Amino acid sequence: MRMKAKQYKLALLSAAAGLVTALLVCTGALDFIDFYLTDYLYQRPVAVDNRIKIIAIDEKTLAALGPFGQWDREIYARLLQILGEGEAGPPAVIGFDILFTGNAGVNGDTAFAAAAYDAGNVVTAVNMVFKDKIRTGENGRKYLDPFYLDRLEYPYAALRSVTEVGFVNTVQDERDNSVREVWPYLGESEKTPSFSLAVLNKFEQYTKETFEIPPVDSHGKFMIRYCASPGSYEAVSMIDVLDGSVPASVFGGNIVLIGAYAPGMMDSFQVPNRRGEQMYGVEIHANILQAVMEGRTMVRAPLFPVALAYMAAAGGFFLLACKKRVRLSMSAGAAIILLQCSVGMVMAERGSFLPLTVLPAVLILLQIGVIVYKYVEELLHKRKIISAFKQYVAPQVVEEIAGKSDFELKLGGERRHIAVLFVDIRGFTTMSESLTPEEVVDILNEYLALTTHSILNNGGTLDKFIGDATMAVFNSPFDQKDYIYKAVCTAIDIREGSEELKRKAREKYGKTVSVGIGVHCGDAVTGNIGCEFRMDYTAIGDTVNTASRLESNAKPGQILISEAVYKELEGRITVTPIGEIPLKGKVKGFTVYQVDGRLCAMPYG
Repeated sequence: MRMKAKQYKLALLSAAAGLVTALLVCTGALDFIDFYLTDYLYQRPVAVDNRIKIIAIDEKTLAALGPFGQWDREIYARLLQILGEGEAGPPAVIGFDILFTGNAGVNGDTAFAAAAYDAGNVVTAVNMVFKDKIRTGENGRKYLDPFYLDRLEYPYAALRSVTEVGFVNTVQDERDNSVREVWPYLGESEKTPSFSLAVLNKFEQYTKETFEIPPVDSHGKFMIRYCASPGSYEAVSMIDVLDGSVPASVFGGNIVLIGAYAPGMMDSFQVPNRRGEQMYGVEIHANILQAVMEGRTMVRAPLFPVALAYMAAAGGFFLLACKKRVRLSMSAGAAIILLQCSVGMVMAERGSFLPLTVLPAVLILLQIGVIVYKYVEELLHKRKIISAFKQYVAPQVVEEIAGKSDFELKLGGERRHIAVLFVDIRGFTTMSESLTPEEVVDILNEYLALTTHSILNNGGTLDKFIGDATMAVFNSPFDQKDYIYKAVCTAIDIREGSEELKRKAREKYGKTVSVGIGVHCGDAVTGNIGCEFRMDYTAIGDTVNTASRLESNAKPGQILISEAVYKELEGRITVTPIGEIPLKGKVKGFTVYQVDGRLCAMPYG
């Protein structure tokens, strides 16, 4: 029954561990840690695509052309004309990561729009303006949508009519402001592509290639795996292209992105592949382009099957940790984590990523919890045993031995050399017939208190009470020094204490109480004897039987010891030889001695 209850408890705890793990996965409670690990594993640089070129509006260009906000758009018209006249042909697509909202000047605006029309491969930027709005979900509940599209800021009409457009808004992670995710499209009735996808569409028209649009999550986003660190793409100063220092042929047939490349232009963002550094927006678009072209995008794996898998792993590990040794369970936990990482890497290559922190965190906490639980359980078990043995062995002896690091209490039996003492009240049955039960109990308690204190004060182990008889063993369950002498001293203390007991019994009940004591030493089997649910610590063997027979032959007030005891203590006690007497169960006579007193103080140790 107890075993079934324990198994039921383990099953419940295992289910609870699995459920907590599943909740952590579904709620994303550890995402704030998980994205660091995801960045480390997945945001590794690769070789940049040399087909992607950047014309940088850098500090050199600003120094030559003046403040960016004051430029005449005729500059962009001239740039398009130069790029279109290269010996290697025009670029495959030209993307301006610049907002051209509103008119800046009739001549410049007209010239720029005309040049874009002639080029036929220009993509310009759109800005999405969002606002908070209360919306109603599919379940009928209202929620706050912080990304409600309020309006779009397009290029001025003439330019918009001759170019493709794409929005340049970035998705910054609220946890560390890094740009990890991308909206490929935005808008409800009319979908507007992102700037990178608009550029890619033009590139497909030029190369006749087809690139797969990445799958998105429930929020319409996908995560990009950055291909390059800040400054890795080939970037040339815009002024060098305008003045001919860099020939236009460099850009023929390639993707050309034009954008801010100077700190003062406020177009740089934190990126996950290089913490502490920022990347210009035009470089981020370059990374998005290459990631889509090479299939280096990911979405979170479906939460429900992941939660189920993690729940099963956590629950199974908990059962294993409870039932097996720490080393085995830790090895199993390490194997589970390694398997998760391996599966995660394979899935990442196929476009989805797992929450990597939840399962290791849960397994580590479960392992620590089980270790602590087992330690506390062992400690409580040890204290329980110690508490139990304090009823049999002198408490100071138990505390001393329990404090040792090599303390071990063996269950079962072991062979030891011990001294055994039996003491009994003479004529107890006859005396009890003439007293009330309450009076008998009173005398018996006084007597048992005397024997118990005498045994424990001498460091012995109180084995059991057998009616009015008391059995004690010495040198068990712990090793003791001078244990045979201590057994005899215990007998003397009991005999001396019985005189006071005799006086009290005579005064209260008119009865005389005397004791007979027997002590023998030798080998015996000591240990926990019984069954799983009921056991007693005792000693078994001929040594015990002989001590009992000596006590049976002792007269009132007499202590009988065996020759083996006398030889061990000769010169330390005074005795009167009794000679050979018949003992029940012994074929030959047995030599015994009567103890009269002790010659020296007992050395404790």
